[in-house]
Amino acid sequence: MLIYKIFRAPEWAVLERDGKTAGAPVDLADGFVHFSTAEQAAETAAKHFAGETDLVLLALESEALGEALKWEPSRGGALFPHLYRALEIGDVLWAKPLPLGPQGHEFPEGMA
Repeated sequence: MLIYKIFRAPEWAVLERDGKTAGAPVDLADGFVHFSTAEQAAETAAKHFAGETDLVLLALESEALGEALKWEPSRGGALFPHLYRALEIGDVLWAKPLPLGPQGHEFPEGMA
């Protein structure tokens, strides 16, 4: 199953440069890297990145993250994937721009 991470361009640049990251400021504060499923990603973007440009959407294979990935209740009791280790560049299957359109962020077609 693919899971997704939204990074601001500077956060993505750190991962590309250093090969790993503990995540965005919210991840550092919470002690894990936050991810969303395909169904949760648009709400995550609207809630935490409203109006922001220069975002990057990362896709990762959840099973490849092993036991460090935990599914925990969050918004309204829904289970969200949380990674309890550094995110490594090798974990990322692909990274694509997440442009801001007139109706909000425009996610790639075929996210699953």
